[in-house]
Amino acid sequence: MPDPPSEPAPLPGLSVVVPAFNEEGSIGRCLSELRVCLDRLGLAWEIVVVDDGSNDGTGAVAGQHAEADPRIRVLRGGRAGKGAAVRRGMLEARGLWRFMADADLAMPPDNLDRFLHVVSSTPSPDIVIGSREAPGSQRVGEHWLRYSIGRVFNAYVRLLLLPGIMDTQCGFKLFSATAAEALFRRLTVEGFAFDVELLVMARRAGYEIREVGIEWNGRADSRVAVSRGAGAFGDVLRIRWNAWAGRYGRSVPEGVPPAPDA
Repeated sequence: MPDPPSEPAPLPGLSVVVPAFNEEGSIGRCLSELRVCLDRLGLAWEIVVVDDGSNDGTGAVAGQHAEADPRIRVLRGGRAGKGAAVRRGMLEARGLWRFMADADLAMPPDNLDRFLHVVSSTPSPDIVIGSREAPGSQRVGEHWLRYSIGRVFNAYVRLLLLPGIMDTQCGFKLFSATAAEALFRRLTVEGFAFDVELLVMARRAGYEIREVGIEWNGRADSRVAVSRGAGAFGDVLRIRWNAWAGRYGRSVPEGVPPAPDA
């Protein structure tokens, strides 16, 4: 007789999506530290690494961790940009909650508790974003140039699109599965400003967004702020135009449930 069909694997409570481009020197430590932290939390989890066309050993190192632990998956593709990598990871993730984390772990993994504490409240928000400006945040060793460009960029974003959100660009964000599926399918910005487009769409759909203060450990270099941030100012103008043209739907005040056609 044929073997009975196997039971489907239970859905993880939490997916951690890690976009990675040329992170050979940090991806191994990232995955090791995340595993320890996630096991301590005592919930079902998965890690989805999206190798965004790295030309170093990022994929090989991540693959070794995946072979050692089936809860880790590695998705490989050509160079498409961080926004595209995060979009792919979020849409292929299976968790009821989906957490975006930078491979350099500028935020210590134990800060994840802060996000989970927020979503354990009633009513629970749909999206929790890490903030280097919210109460309880701490910046450690951040290069002055990166800090300065980041503050100018955020003031620009608040003025044009997202008043009240103090830090749109922190690379650590938590989404409910419902919000992730709805928002990432519509994401069009693949570069540095993809976070801005996500949050604009989220507000217009009526999803509740909360900021939580985190500890942030700056990298020694500022290449992200300089080389990747330059085009983001133009992306913000494009997002502003799309919002004005109604391409993200009508505006809904934050905290109001989305309408069926939102």
